[in-house]
Amino acid sequence: MLQALTWAAGGTGFTALLTAAGAAVVFLFRKKNSLTLHRVMLGFAAGVMIAASMWSLLIPAIEKAEELGMAGWLPAAGGSILGIVFLLLMDFLLPHFGPESFHRGASPSRTALLVLAVTLHNIPEGMAVGVSFALAAQSGDAALLTASTALAIGIGIQNFPEGAAISLPLYQEGMSKGKAFLIGAASGIVEPIFALLTVLVAGTVQLVLPWLLSFAAGAMLYVVVEELIPEANLSQGGHSGTLGVMAGFLLMMILDVALG
Repeated sequence: MLQALTWAAGGTGFTALLTAAGAAVVFLFRKKNSLTLHRVMLGFAAGVMIAASMWSLLIPAIEKAEELGMAGWLPAAGGSILGIVFLLLMDFLLPHFGPESFHRGASPSRTALLVLAVTLHNIPEGMAVGVSFALAAQSGDAALLTASTALAIGIGIQNFPEGAAISLPLYQEGMSKGKAFLIGAASGIVEPIFALLTVLVAGTVQLVLPWLLSFAAGAMLYVVVEELIPEANLSQGGHSGTLGVMAGFLLMMILDVALG
């Protein structure tokens, strides 16, 4: 058990570190409050989240469900619905400002939902790494350990643009670089926490993992459609928001497929 915990902590510590590294990209940007750059960053975040919800969450959820003998579509659809309903509830409880609120400063609703969605996405990823290392430790199989390490490296590299997808829009909305970085980095801390919890209850977690993956996917898609894309395509913004979406989507798709 100690070996599994150590391996899981090391693997997800790496993934969390790369989330922080991605968030640190905000320190490379000097221009703030440019409407065009703001739309590009929101579009980039939307594109990253769309691709992540497909290749990092829904497809693995379907595959995992089928491995467990379930109909793949059931947790994929059911978990997504639960994630959407959860974010609808959060959106109702949070102070809500529409896309036009940009000119009055950052939207508390959009900021909170963006951070919450990416953080929720990181929870099942950390759990997946925890399950993988738990199985490797229990079996003593070197091949499983290699596969677990590869999974952690792949998720870590994918986390880099996700960290940037949080910190850059927050900075463009008027938040300080330091605070935007800290919030982006904090979204990755849940991965080692939930990886260690998963190692402790590995058998139980495997049964609900497809639902958790789909839950996170539904939450991310809700934020993209409700908040990010509408503001990324405000009037008189040209195609900057759309190009940001495409860039984020293509980057995350390439990383997911190449490292999957």
